[in-house]
Amino acid sequence: MVTNELFRQCLSVIPKEQRAEFDLSYGIAERLDTLLKQKGITQHELARRLGKRDSEVSKWLTGRHNFTTSTIARIETAVGEKLVMIAD
Repeated sequence: MVTNELFRQCLSVIPKEQRAEFDLSYGIAERLDTLLKQKGITQHELARRLGKRDSEVSKWLTGRHNFTTSTIARIETAVGEKLVMIAD
């Protein structure tokens, strides 16, 4: 996920709750990026399907967006795959 050593060192000193939030946000962004590539869907196409601006989808893919469950559900519907897996 994060390959820059200085960035990793900075992350190591933040509170566990913030780290968990960071991991979730970046994990969702990475999963979305993977799904888009696998399905051949561009950021522009996803934005069109969701009625969003290209810049918003671009922001999602940075991993710095606080996704709501509603947004996650809409993305999953738009790409036809699960973005977040919930274990039983």
